[in-house]
Amino acid sequence: TYNPQMLLAGDVGGTKTLIGLFAPDQARPRLIGSRTYRTIDYPNLRALTQQFLRDTATVSSDIEAASFGVAGPVDGMRARLTNVPWIVDVEALGREMAIPRAHLLNDLEALAWSVPFLDAGELELLHAGEADPRGNMGLIAAGTGLGIALIANIDGRLVPRASEGGHADFAPRNDAESRLAIALAKEFGRVDVERVVSGPGLAHIHRLLYPHQCATLTPLPAADDLPAAISRSALEAGCADCRRTLELFVSAYGAAAGNLALTVLATGGLFLGGGIAPQNLDALRWPTFMQSFLDKSPMTALVSRMPVKVIMNPGAGLLGAATHAHAVMTED
Repeated sequence: TYNPQMLLAGDVGGTKTLIGLFAPDQARPRLIGSRTYRTIDYPNLRALTQQFLRDTATVSSDIEAASFGVAGPVDGMRARLTNVPWIVDVEALGREMAIPRAHLLNDLEALAWSVPFLDAGELELLHAGEADPRGNMGLIAAGTGLGIALIANIDGRLVPRASEGGHADFAPRNDAESRLAIALAKEFGRVDVERVVSGPGLAHIHRLLYPHQCATLTPLPAADDLPAAISRSALEAGCADCRRTLELFVSAYGAAAGNLALTVLATGGLFLGGGIAPQNLDALRWPTFMQSFLDKSPMTALVSRMPVKVIMNPGAGLLGAATHAHAVMTED
């Protein structure tokens, strides 16, 4: 049906890109249809977007606003993707496709735009706390890398903001983490949190602290598949060394989440996004995650009041981009 006020949203990743068409709605944008594409199959975002419009029989003149979350640092209307040889120029895309409002966001900032609109069925509770409706929120997302965003509460209005906090220094808290940090420093020089709290980070912990090949890790999986195999072995096969590897990772993740919660004063809640958290819920429910999150003396009482939740909706990044497009449209 013809709707002159449709929203176009994209979640552009290094491997795959999700594009969706939404109808504006006061509560939250309503998904009309979405498609997933292999990012590298297209020379640029415009070609991929045009393919989506053809696939959904949509004309660009029906689109009132478009927002794209991209995996990489955004400089105004341009972004260089981290794992794809693309430079995204959203101003040119909007001009060439006749979309009146086209915007670019960092992928974590886009995900952050969805957070205030997610319902209980799209979240898993790790710690109830006592949410302050006037408080800020924090978002941390371990996956291929470590993404961070903050959601500032300004006079009751929630305003997402991008961050590169995943590249802050890794601070070891015990002997095992100190040995890990020293080994990583020898190999890479500076050690940021992302070197530990990410899929590749889990593989580093295995390789440098608990090197072994159990039945699940024989033959040793490819680098991209190793983190998931370690998790599976720890949670399902009962391998003690994989369990130790995953426990150290979960502990470091909890500490990083607690650091972010303190930094942004996340009394409105701390949210875990990304691919690792929903696939490792059982591990996040081990005592070590929340112990590390709460071990912030002299601020333990403060962080204990902050709710901690895992985002389970894999389309939340796309929803966030659509929510941003809607906000841009209504502000004009």
